[in-house]
Amino acid sequence: MGYPITRVPFTQVRLLDSFWSRRLETNRTVTIPFGFKKSEEEGRIRNFERAAKRVGPYEGKMPFDDTDVYKLIEGASYSLQSHPDPELDRYLDGLIAKIAAAQEPDGYLTTYKTIDATKSPADWLKPGPKWDLELEGSHELYNAGHLYEAAWAHFRATGKRTLLDVALKNADLVDRTFGPGRLLIPPGHQIVETGLFKLAELTAQSRYRDLARFFLDQRGNAKGHALHGVYNQDHLPVVEQREAVGHAVRATYMYAGMVDVVALQRDVAYREAVEGIWEDVASRKLYLTGGLGARRDNEGFGAAFELPNGTAYGETCASIAGVYWNHRMFLLTGEARYIDVLERTLYNGVISGVSLGGDTFFYPNPLESDGRKPFNQGALTRKPWFDCSCCPTNLARFIPSVPDYVYATRGDALYVNLYVASEARVDVDGAVATLTQKTEYPWNGRVELRIEPGRPRALELRLRIPGWARDRPVPSGLYRYVGESGASHSTQVSIQVNGKAVNARMDGGYAVVARTFSPADVVTLQLPMPVRRVLADERVAEDTGKVALERGPLVYCAEGVDHAGSVLDLVVPDDASIAAHPRPDLLGGVTVLRGTVRDAQGTPRELLAIPYYAWSHRGPGEMAVWLKRRSSGGGGGR
Repeated sequence: MGYPITRVPFTQVRLLDSFWSRRLETNRTVTIPFGFKKSEEEGRIRNFERAAKRVGPYEGKMPFDDTDVYKLIEGASYSLQSHPDPELDRYLDGLIAKIAAAQEPDGYLTTYKTIDATKSPADWLKPGPKWDLELEGSHELYNAGHLYEAAWAHFRATGKRTLLDVALKNADLVDRTFGPGRLLIPPGHQIVETGLFKLAELTAQSRYRDLARFFLDQRGNAKGHALHGVYNQDHLPVVEQREAVGHAVRATYMYAGMVDVVALQRDVAYREAVEGIWEDVASRKLYLTGGLGARRDNEGFGAAFELPNGTAYGETCASIAGVYWNHRMFLLTGEARYIDVLERTLYNGVISGVSLGGDTFFYPNPLESDGRKPFNQGALTRKPWFDCSCCPTNLARFIPSVPDYVYATRGDALYVNLYVASEARVDVDGAVATLTQKTEYPWNGRVELRIEPGRPRALELRLRIPGWARDRPVPSGLYRYVGESGASHSTQVSIQVNGKAVNARMDGGYAVVARTFSPADVVTLQLPMPVRRVLADERVAEDTGKVALERGPLVYCAEGVDHAGSVLDLVVPDDASIAAHPRPDLLGGVTVLRGTVRDAQGTPRELLAIPYYAWSHRGPGEMAVWLKRRSSGGGGGR
């Protein structure tokens, strides 16, 4: 068994647009080399060398610094598949040799414990033996999970078994150590589960899959370990959970692993649980930007509708994990609502985490800043590195895989999920077709698709009609657009084949064009992109009396630098005319929103809103996604 829908892998998709291809190139030429450089400077790589010699001290403050190296290897491996680089390939060979030398004879690999298992360089770097009862804080299995993910990527990129053999040796040790009749402790920080599923896929060894399932089943099971509560999602068995709680990154990695169980084993209880949790997030705990995590004290989810703006956490890693989770939900169900959330997260909550230059980063991603109180691990702007640098290295591994999410297939159906100018070779029902997509998305909603099937053949082209083009910002009532009493914008979506309009049926959020396609056929999709005003559910206290602005998939914000330093007092009346204007000279080329609004005293002010992902490139200052609203009747109501 497996997922009913198959992604078209990024190795078969070549991006041709200026929006995403520029980011992939910046990641390849700046972010990945920068990450390796910082890992060398700050001892993350030296830790492997010291572990090989069994001499200290361990450099660093975190027990999971090893994972930064693994994530960089994963990102570099993805990059190699799209852009061969002999120098980078040789660098990885040398780095992997250091990792292999650090591995203990039985397969164990966590450098700080190998260097000295009796001492801790930081209070929460747990001293003691391997696999001790403080496993929830030792991150040994978290380290292992990222090792497995990196090994999977490196083997697929190069065909070399060097890192894969290290990972399999470690996984065999974990399999001998944990399970029925052995240690019954689940990982503190999830990700080993999805890593094990990848090893199972690569090796056809079902025991890795069984081990992943064991770790998930053991969570919330008091037999064999003391439960660690909601922070670790260790308060209930996973099949009984229906709410997203605790640390947001741990949670979303776990939810992704749960979907793997559903796909591979058709487990009904797991499916009911993960679908219930997804509904909880989409209906009560999702930021407009797609960000996850309301609370800074636990880097995690808050209560229902607890979505503060200035103190929002919205960790970059949680957004990335949210993409992994939602993509799996789509591959399982074929429903566009999961890609709707994925797209919202991708264009807003994820890429806000890295600067346009590729070498400074956000850890949390708030929706408001007063320009004075630091929020980014002690900073007001993006930082080049952190003691806990999980987000920079997670971005380095994620960005090269963006083409993974554009297309998918099922039988003779071809899903177009994201609108990105690209060329792809697609296996549809056993036959290879070439697909060319032309578009200026996200700035323009016109998309042209040319399918080259080689010979005339029947295909079912499924074009996602984004929720924002169907008058639904998110697939729930958590957010809604203002002023939809008249004609729906969704009626303005048009599809043509060879210049002639077609009435495509809708199925699960997709417009289905079923026909015999010939090599010269061109399908044109037009998505309207008006400026939209967004309101939040009345139960989101911080957004009461406020409005946000969107256009297409992009959430917008106002920055103080464009408004004489002050935006928190801006008022956007319902009757204010706000229009989109291209600004190729600003922030790498963006479309801005302009209009006349007011301040709190009623004085007219000129609004200039920029895409949220691009904020904080011009120094610290005020920023707000949600602005005060005043209706044309004078009230601030909903």
